[in-house]
Amino acid sequence: MVVILWEFEVKPGSEERFQRVYGPEGAWVRLFQHDPHFQGTQLLQDPSRPRYYFTIDFWDSEAAYHDFLDANRPAYEELDRAGEGLTVRERHILSFTLRAPVPPQP
Repeated sequence: MVVILWEFEVKPGSEERFQRVYGPEGAWVRLFQHDPHFQGTQLLQDPSRPRYYFTIDFWDSEAAYHDFLDANRPAYEELDRAGEGLTVRERHILSFTLRAPVPPQP
């Protein structure tokens, strides 16, 4: 499984809308769900910097993620442009391979 981590600095006053668009039921997840290799998204908020958010996207493989991007580039770019008004900046932090399954929560 590949995990992709993004960081976002959200514009003041845009936090609720950002959470709706980038959260686990938001527009990004709805786009990604068209691909059977997408496994989910988590949205995190930095408690010490409340306008900073992180998304963690889970894909079966890096190849599957890139295949999705190639097949859905126009829709991806349109959604990316629509979200520009919500953020001051965004950056891809890293992608990495998850080697062990996440342990079940008690």
